Amino acid sequence: MGRIKQLSKHLINQIAAGEVIERPASVVKELTENSIDAGATRVSIDITNDCRDIRIADNGSGIHPDDIVLAFSKHATSKIQEDADLFDIHTFGFRGEALASIISISKVTCTTRTKDFDTGTKVICENSEVKQVETGCAVGTIMEVKDLFYNLPVRLKFLKSSNTEFSYIQEIVQAIALSHPEVSIELKKYGKTVLKTTGQNNLNQTIKEVYSSEVTQNLKEVLKTDEISGLKISGYVSTPDYTRSSKKSYHTYINSRSVKCPVFQKAIDMVYKTLTANNKYPFVVLNLEIPPHDVDVNVHPTKKEVRYKNPNQIFNFIYSAIEGGLSNYVEKTRENIYDFSKPELNRNVDAKISSVVEFPKPADDVYIDEKSDTVYVPSEKFENTPINVAISRPQQQQMFTQAEQVEENPDKIIGQYHNTYILIEVENGLEIVDQHIAEERYNYEKLQNDTNIISQMLFVSDVIEVSSSEAELIKENIDKFEKFGYGIEFLKENELIFRKVPQILAKVNPKEIMADILQNIEGDIDNMEENILKTTACKASVKANTPLSIWQMQEIIKKWRTTKMPYTCPHGRPISHIIQHKELAAFFDRAK
Repeated sequence: MGRIKQLSKHLINQIAAGEVIERPASVVKELTENSIDAGATRVSIDITNDCRDIRIADNGSGIHPDDIVLAFSKHATSKIQEDADLFDIHTFGFRGEALASIISISKVTCTTRTKDFDTGTKVICENSEVKQVETGCAVGTIMEVKDLFYNLPVRLKFLKSSNTEFSYIQEIVQAIALSHPEVSIELKKYGKTVLKTTGQNNLNQTIKEVYSSEVTQNLKEVLKTDEISGLKISGYVSTPDYTRSSKKSYHTYINSRSVKCPVFQKAIDMVYKTLTANNKYPFVVLNLEIPPHDVDVNVHPTKKEVRYKNPNQIFNFIYSAIEGGLSNYVEKTRENIYDFSKPELNRNVDAKISSVVEFPKPADDVYIDEKSDTVYVPSEKFENTPINVAISRPQQQQMFTQAEQVEENPDKIIGQYHNTYILIEVENGLEIVDQHIAEERYNYEKLQNDTNIISQMLFVSDVIEVSSSEAELIKENIDKFEKFGYGIEFLKENELIFRKVPQILAKVNPKEIMADILQNIEGDIDNMEENILKTTACKASVKANTPLSIWQMQEIIKKWRTTKMPYTCPHGRPISHIIQHKELAAFFDRAK
């Protein structure tokens, strides 16, 4: 082994760059967030040279000429001043690492001016060396990064194709645009605009500009505030019948900072668990506002991971807010109770929070058990200690029930198609409803909310034969069957009969019931109760290919309209489809 010696400043910066700057998208993220921290309302991003040349211009406050050289030094920043500031973060860049890292692996030109000066400053950086000259320019900052990774051939070799690298950049810019609808952001590739937002401070409008109007037509608003804890969550989630094939459409933010948080993701997954089909995921844009001292963003240099003081509270808050949004419950818009741009105004809120709530010691990373839906938080004394995940429901007395709305606006039933689908004339077109799935959704929610399910005694019941493993499974979970109104008695080791069944299943053959339950729980023993519930709801519902009278159809639709989640059945299948008037008119070549 050689002698120990001090590394050069340039080599230290290059090593640090490996943590902060993974690829061109990392440069775009750091510089764009710096622009937003500087108060910019317009940011323009231009990508060329296979994503190795990046130009970002903003109309922010600019950099003071006396600070410009220091800005490119290691661990130099205007965003924190003392130790306590590290646990009260109000900005996106705060470590003082990004600029020093970028100039160590690229050739950078920065042109900037503040409103207090008639002329601007231009600095040229290469190999961690900074040269400064005076120049003319508008108020704001222009950062030009050239030949990214020119002096790191190994890193350059492992970059993917230019199209792939640009797709990473586009994802980063989309995420920033969605978290800052008040900022107009434009992304260009070789001078051609790929994405542009207008900065109207309207999240719904920004989603439409980033994606499409089709997405916004399938969204439900989420808004919930907890004044005691200083928590607020806002944004949009898609209806369960509008899904994507991956979780890439989970846009989750903490204080407008994009994060990948297991607590956040699990709350979303659990809400949609019985609303979407397997491997289908909702579109989500949600921002959780939380007092900065209650969340740690210093976990990793990329600032994508966070830790909460009270993850249990956060989980329940997010879950109930999303569920409320899907149930058409949204709080009236109110002013932010915590102003993240003005820490000096938050002292009263901080005092109120600390005087009412005593938070536990900060927890480490939160771990999720996917099978049991249990959230675990490591503690000093007990490894993987589970936390309570009881879910608080939106207060029903604060909203008009859908049942009242249904009575006021009865549906206009046209008839039945194929003895399976109910046709309804609605305001914007023709609605087609699957009769079985609609009633299944109603039965599922009714059974879910019933604390005392009425049973029907059976005087005669077929003897049902089961395998030894099935018999053992039923015996181990006999209490769960009883919870949902089933009474099971074993005659022999592998033979059983039903003494009673839920009243809504009184006319269903017991053999069918047991066969379906056993089929549904195969390979999914951990969700035994849920599968019993789903099977009961399904077997109690009107079947496809069943002729119905107008009155029967009206009853099914009226009940379905009162459900909290009228989008899909418990297995994730869509319940209804609307053919728009304009679609029909266009087909028949009518102007209107």
